[in-house]
Amino acid sequence: MRAVVFAYHNVGDRCLRVLHARGVEIALVITHRDRPDENIWFRRVADTAAELGVPFVYGEDPTDPALAQAVRDAAPDVIFSFYYRSMIPAALLAVAPGGAFNMHGSLLPKYRGRVPVNWAVLHGETETGATLHAMEAKPDAGFIVDQTAVPILPDDTAGQVFEKVTVAAEQTLWRALPAMIAGETPRHPNVLADGSYFSGRKPEDGRIDWQRSTADVYNLIRAVAPPYPGAFTDLGGRRFVVARARPVRSTMEATTPLAPGLHVRDGRIVAACGDGGQLDIQSLLQGRSADDGVAVTPSEFASFITVLPNEENR
Repeated sequence: MRAVVFAYHNVGDRCLRVLHARGVEIALVITHRDRPDENIWFRRVADTAAELGVPFVYGEDPTDPALAQAVRDAAPDVIFSFYYRSMIPAALLAVAPGGAFNMHGSLLPKYRGRVPVNWAVLHGETETGATLHAMEAKPDAGFIVDQTAVPILPDDTAGQVFEKVTVAAEQTLWRALPAMIAGETPRHPNVLADGSYFSGRKPEDGRIDWQRSTADVYNLIRAVAPPYPGAFTDLGGRRFVVARARPVRSTMEATTPLAPGLHVRDGRIVAACGDGGQLDIQSLLQGRSADDGVAVTPSEFASFITVLPNEENR
């Protein structure tokens, strides 16, 4: 099997290594350059390709005629996409006679679209996974080759779940490749009506609405916790990022009714939510995001909020 691989991020790194280990001839890798505004906490596929001795190019736009020509010149049997950020045009997918396949970070047909791990955590799911599927013009709509499930524990952050999904992607590809190389690629139905599609998320989507339920607020904090930008609230002209929290599960810990918002109680920062539940804020940062935030102690925060009008802390 001769392949062209579009790849980025940790899933791109691990799946490229699986192809190499399985003896797939990797004719060309297309990856992204780092963005200057991005927190690079993941592996660079360009480094992986260089380590493995595989030719690679940077390509942000798969509709670029020069990039399309490079793919055609590579004469792939198959095309793979592992967390490459851009949609690959159907005409380019058709270059590979053996098909084109994408690794998606959910159990399709659930959570089609962008940032599926973050959406799954945000919605309080208890399970997600990785799915290898055929690529079509419509995103995440082709038949399923294989998939692997992983659990989402109640206190898992999206970053922790993403680590599990990366391993699930590696396992899925490793298991599927022998049949694919033999020309016997499995074809399981991807019933779109049984799933859902979600778009990308922006940093502003991390704004906390303290009037929502404790579960909703806690899931938001988990879904965008570092290494993502973090859930935040604005007080007195300053931005505070809730980087880590846990529900106050004991009724004795939450006996004092509090207005929705952030407070200091018994030397700890706590948050009250719209349903009366509370969160123990274990890491509060002041800054634009979790990347550049500075830790705030309970005493510092107490001094700050004592001078705020009551309506500010909402």
